[in-house]
Amino acid sequence: MFETFKNRLEITGKLTTVTALRISKGRSTEPIGSDLPVIKDALGKPLIPGSSFKGALRSRLESFLRGILGNDRKLVANPAIENEWSITSQEIKKIKKDFQDDKALTDEILKHTDLVSHLFGSPWIASKFQVRDLTVQPDAWFGQYQERDGVAIDRDTETAADGKLYDFQVVPAGTPFDFKAVVENSEEWELGLLTIGLHQFETEQIPLGGGRSRGLGVVKLEIDKMRWFDYPENRPDLLIEYLKKLVMEDDSAYEDAREFKDHWVQKLIEHLNDKVYDKSQAISTR
Repeated sequence: MFETFKNRLEITGKLTTVTALRISKGRSTEPIGSDLPVIKDALGKPLIPGSSFKGALRSRLESFLRGILGNDRKLVANPAIENEWSITSQEIKKIKKDFQDDKALTDEILKHTDLVSHLFGSPWIASKFQVRDLTVQPDAWFGQYQERDGVAIDRDTETAADGKLYDFQVVPAGTPFDFKAVVENSEEWELGLLTIGLHQFETEQIPLGGGRSRGLGVVKLEIDKMRWFDYPENRPDLLIEYLKKLVMEDDSAYEDAREFKDHWVQKLIEHLNDKVYDKSQAISTR
């Protein structure tokens, strides 16, 4: 089935480092410089990969859902281990064998897909949530990297291990990065899930990068705009008008999505209550 455009949410803002940030690209092979430099763009400026932001957000939401729904892989999967996916490779093969019709196959796969994967994607379903790499704001960057020392501890003597001294590079506190994300063709409860996750970044609850046990990686998200377009079914005239306004850079093409946040969160709560009820019913009938 070809994908059909239904809605679009654009989110822009600023992510600022509250403490120093270390997102390393791995050990350097350069003869001089830091042992563990941070990831940089082509111009030598630091960046935060969109995948790092998205992965931290996904992990936090999965931990919340496990607290609500338990460790049922059909509801909250572990993307790192295939046997803990909501649909394993063998199960997908069976579904494909049982459902030949394209739409029926898609519906069956979605029915068995865990909640987070509906929004963030999985090996069998595309992500609806896209995050650009976060680039440092040009006016705030003057090459102010910091170098810090680290050392491995010998667990027997509880002293510095011989020959294990290293240094690593960090981006200093107070560095602002541009944040841009897009969500397309989402359900209201999925937007509620995203709203809760982004709020964790807004309240400095999700750290990024390495050295988090040392206090590194605390960041704060400030959302500037949430622009929303919902395409009513069978109204091609509205979609044409939306596309026209986009070309003309007319902001009236969108609604302010912040007005809908409470509604989306309520839809998430209703969806989770349904899942909890379904699970309790299944247990009671065993």
